[in-house]
Amino acid sequence: MTSRARLIAPVLILASAASLAACGEEPGPTNAPDSAALVKQRAIDAQTTRKRTGAEIQDRITNRVVRAVYICNNGERLSVDFDNARQMATIRQSTGEAVDLRQERAADGIWYLASGYELRGSGGMATWTAGDRDPTECRAVD
Repeated sequence: MTSRARLIAPVLILASAASLAACGEEPGPTNAPDSAALVKQRAIDAQTTRKRTGAEIQDRITNRVVRAVYICNNGERLSVDFDNARQMATIRQSTGEAVDLRQERAADGIWYLASGYELRGSGGMATWTAGDRDPTECRAVD
């Protein structure tokens, strides 16, 4: 055995013994909450994010897909994904049908259009027109 091997062998034996000894130790105290109030506070702390600047908010709205849910006067529920980067909206109707509409230039609010379909509105209110059905007023709920 070389002199280097004679020096390394005891180090390896000690390291192995130390790691095996650690296996038998009791686990240390955890940071897990032990009451409902602590669990709730931990969840709130995890969801709290730093305040965004106006420019950051505008960037998120402009470059990401924004989802909104509308409930219409005729009882229909619309789930709308506004893809501002692509200038499109995908509308999923309560019947399961999905329609892609292209964004049109509106003086105020939103205006999306496709053959036989139109979503137009301002603020939390919109008018939905689908096929040969009468237009219906819708209100954003989410």
